[in-house]
Amino acid sequence: MSEKEDLAKQKAAAAAKAKAAALAKKQAKEEAAEKPEGEIDIAKQKAAAAAKAKAAALAKKQAKEEAGEKPEGEIDIAKQKATAAAKAKAAALAKKQAKEEAGEKPEGEIEIAKQKAAAAAKAKAAALAKKQAKEEAGEKPEGEIDIAKQKAAAAAKAKAAALAKKQAKEEAGEKPEGETDIAKQKAAAAAKAKAAALARKQAEEEAGEKPEGEIDIAKQKEAAAAKAKAAAAAKAKAAAAAAKNRTAVQESGEVDTPSEISLNQSKLDQIVSAIESHVGQGALLENYINRLSKDVPTLVANPDTYFSIAKFLRYDEQLDFSYLSDLHGTDFESHMEIYVHLHSFKMNQSVALKVKLDRDAPVIPSLVPLWSGANWPECEAYDLLGINFYEHPDLKRILLGEDWKGYPLRKDYEPYDVEV
Repeated sequence: MSEKEDLAKQKAAAAAKAKAAALAKKQAKEEAAEKPEGEIDIAKQKAAAAAKAKAAALAKKQAKEEAGEKPEGEIDIAKQKATAAAKAKAAALAKKQAKEEAGEKPEGEIEIAKQKAAAAAKAKAAALAKKQAKEEAGEKPEGEIDIAKQKAAAAAKAKAAALAKKQAKEEAGEKPEGETDIAKQKAAAAAKAKAAALARKQAEEEAGEKPEGEIDIAKQKEAAAAKAKAAAAAKAKAAAAAAKNRTAVQESGEVDTPSEISLNQSKLDQIVSAIESHVGQGALLENYINRLSKDVPTLVANPDTYFSIAKFLRYDEQLDFSYLSDLHGTDFESHMEIYVHLHSFKMNQSVALKVKLDRDAPVIPSLVPLWSGANWPECEAYDLLGINFYEHPDLKRILLGEDWKGYPLRKDYEPYDVEV
């Protein structure tokens, strides 16, 4: 078919269309003049529908004719154009009709119509979104579906909480104060239960979807955490027990004797051997390494051999403990004790000499003839504890007056004058 014939056909179709439209318009006017207002609206709608149907049939017929003459590619394009034109025409007609109806309807009805239209649009959008979500879910991998589920669950939870809150507010506005509190508590409990159930369900779903390897790893992590917690608790318990034991040792005055041999043990053995050789086998009651005092070798003398041992330590050429650094007394309630700390520059070694005294009559020889540095420490022990050092050149009270009653460092001391 030539281009001229196509053009002629199109012109003929357009003329027929225009004629049909004019005829429909004229007929509508005539009917409108004869009919009441309500019938006019119905007539308009019918006429519009008829015109629409007629136009669609005509367009369909024309499309068929053209399709019979055109190649396949042109037929598709023509179909698309015809569909688009029909769509645009229908939209324009609907818009025009809506305007005409709006002009004729009262304000209240217009608002109702608007609300209905909005509701319908909303419902349509929701249905479309739902459909799209289903389609996407069908295409998404498993991980994305889980995330989408979680998001949907969270959104549903938030929506439910908001709705419950709103409902609670409305109910609270109507109820007295006491009932409001109860209602709040019930609502909170219900929300809590709902959230717990949802979390449980979600956990079950996730556990059901997880591969066996991941479940095992989760179990191992939980077991490791429990193990670490138990270990920490055991460690804390052990530390507390060790601290308790240390305190008990310090309070009891017992000597800590660990399994490791002290570096000073050989020196102690040398000193003890020399004393027993020169003073006698029973001269020492005891000897040990004092772990609580820098591993100092400690000698416990018999009161009868106290001075002899001190003299040997002072003047023996091999030992030569020429320096007395400390001397003090202590009340142990069951007995008194003198502690003397000596140092040998020749051996580069310190040693402690101790002696236990009767508490009721604490008497011991003075060491001033051996070390002049023992003068004031012995006077102090006499002044505060009442220990008598015989053969001391000038034993006297140096801190308290000669008329002072009692000895302040004794455990059973009671002041003679309470006000003082």
